[in-house]
Amino acid sequence: MTRRRSLLRAAAALPALPLLAPSRTRAQGGSSRSAEWKPDRSITLVVPFAGGSGTDAVARILADLLGSRLGVPVVVDNRAGANGTIAAAHVARAAPDGTTLFVTTNTTHSANPSLMKHIDYDPVADFTPVARVGNLPFMLVVGEAVKARSVRDVLEMARQAPGQVSYASGNSTGIVAGATMARMGGVQMLHVPYRSTPPAMTDVIAGRVTCMFVDIAAGLANTQAGKLRVLAMSTKERSALMPEAPSMAEAGLAGFDINSWNGVFGPAKLPPEVVATLNTAIREAIGRPEVRQRFAAIGFEAFSGPPAELDAFVRAELVKWRDLIEAAGIEKE
Repeated sequence: MTRRRSLLRAAAALPALPLLAPSRTRAQGGSSRSAEWKPDRSITLVVPFAGGSGTDAVARILADLLGSRLGVPVVVDNRAGANGTIAAAHVARAAPDGTTLFVTTNTTHSANPSLMKHIDYDPVADFTPVARVGNLPFMLVVGEAVKARSVRDVLEMARQAPGQVSYASGNSTGIVAGATMARMGGVQMLHVPYRSTPPAMTDVIAGRVTCMFVDIAAGLANTQAGKLRVLAMSTKERSALMPEAPSMAEAGLAGFDINSWNGVFGPAKLPPEVVATLNTAIREAIGRPEVRQRFAAIGFEAFSGPPAELDAFVRAELVKWRDLIEAAGIEKE
């Protein structure tokens, strides 16, 4: 009894320790074993391009998949303009609670820092990587009225009429791919920029602009309808989504390799449990063959990975796109 009283007095003399909250397993590369986050209201997927763009089509499928998994409405908010900077700045300023997410591409997170003199966000510091979603392969297309049947034909037209053959763009991939084609082909071409892809396609179809690089997801319906003719893919190898189209290397421009990627981000300081839940939902959905086929049907190569992989990828892509833009001779605007 004397020993017990001594122990109690010693315990009473110790400083009080805070009560520990129950531990929560943190995400290990987006593992499904991490603590589950339960959203209590709707989630908004912000898209930096207009409806009808490839990224918009991807976001709408993603909204359906996430809504089913998380049990809350998931809506798409198109905030087009200023090469995606309007949407990017909006998400960067949003509360980091998981209800505002960014479905975006290399335009905002790889190319803009090297294309624009001023942007109101930092693609690394102002965002939390959630998950890669896949790639948006691009193709060089012309309208029915254009006689060109190959990349060589377009370049020859430009040689015959310097500065009169034009290319449209609705995003950074279109800008950089068009300028790279002109540089590698040794010709002068007129760049005609648009706010987004759909109006750019409209003018190419109408013959007001000679050609453009457009992602399969946005241009597929018009190519199937015969309104646009595919001359080549923008990558060094053929795409499994359009195997009949030659690569730019096959078409005569060896070393041409430009591709567009797609990913999901949240604002900076997004809680780990939110990132883990979203990453798991995306990866498990894309892991299903029927979901990948659903994306493939719109011209999108779907795949995913852990948040850390997307973070490293973005940092590397910023360097890659800087080099592409400098090589193409594009000056910041």
